[in-house]
Amino acid sequence: MEEMMVVLDEEELLGCCGSTKFAKEMASASPFASLNQAVSAARHIWFNLVDVNGWLDAFSAHPQIGQSPWSKAEQSTALATANESSSQELSDWNNRYRLRFGFIFIICASGRTAAEILAELKKRYTNRPIIEFEIAAQEQMKITELRLAKLFSAKAKASSATFQYSATAKTAEDRVSIIEGHLCASTEASAGKISQIPTRTRLPITTHVLDVSQGSPAAGVEVRLEMWKGIQPRPLFGETDVSGWVYQGSSTTNKDGRCGQLMGMIEDLNPGFYKITFNTGKYCPEGFFPYVSIVFEIRESQKREHFHVPLLLSPFSFTTYRGS
Repeated sequence: MEEMMVVLDEEELLGCCGSTKFAKEMASASPFASLNQAVSAARHIWFNLVDVNGWLDAFSAHPQIGQSPWSKAEQSTALATANESSSQELSDWNNRYRLRFGFIFIICASGRTAAEILAELKKRYTNRPIIEFEIAAQEQMKITELRLAKLFSAKAKASSATFQYSATAKTAEDRVSIIEGHLCASTEASAGKISQIPTRTRLPITTHVLDVSQGSPAAGVEVRLEMWKGIQPRPLFGETDVSGWVYQGSSTTNKDGRCGQLMGMIEDLNPGFYKITFNTGKYCPEGFFPYVSIVFEIRESQKREHFHVPLLLSPFSFTTYRGS
């Protein structure tokens, strides 16, 4: 059977995500043979090609509760469970959030009640701006995926007039329910659907570097990834033998502070201990740290997960966390 390709144009894609850069890159990557292919491309473009200004463009184009036809559908649970008092409190906290972070509160609201959204807003309000910016970008991607699924389904249905027995439209419709359930259902309900969603759409281990002293991404930082394969089952505190660390890959951060590929796109990570080392001395010669190494463990049960290990750096301090 002839394969049906779905073309997504820039104007349609802007309805899914308000970043012009995202829409142009996705339109260039179009047509797509499946929704899975389109979502994989969207994630790659959003997290690797769109810069911080593009993220802010999308945030500014994203409406608050109930301000667009799509957002009303996505936020129907919140709208149905809101009363005058909770709506006013949500509005007040939205304004406080905007004043603190410089952009509106972004959350994939599908399936969430007004109380749940308000609780999440209050919780995230205490985050550091850099961390909150990352979380907002992740939530924006969830929203974009939902909208892509609906757009793809509609386009596939229209195209299927000339492909009466095409399975593409059905695949798109099924994926809408899969993605919606994955994003909106409870953890236990979602767990049953995980196998239907691609488990590896990004490189397994990624990082980025932010210069918190400048309030900007750190470009030009050399990064090296290693895995422990020594005689001992794990690296030990005080152990002087460094020969157990085996090189996996290296790269340099770009203008957005994002690091290139440190390892191949493999489905299953090898469980064990990994180390990411940053050449901070070269980036900041006057700083206190000649280099920074972060050692972390990936367990057997986590081998299909994504590990994002960023570095927040200043001349005399650094922090890290496991992001996504």
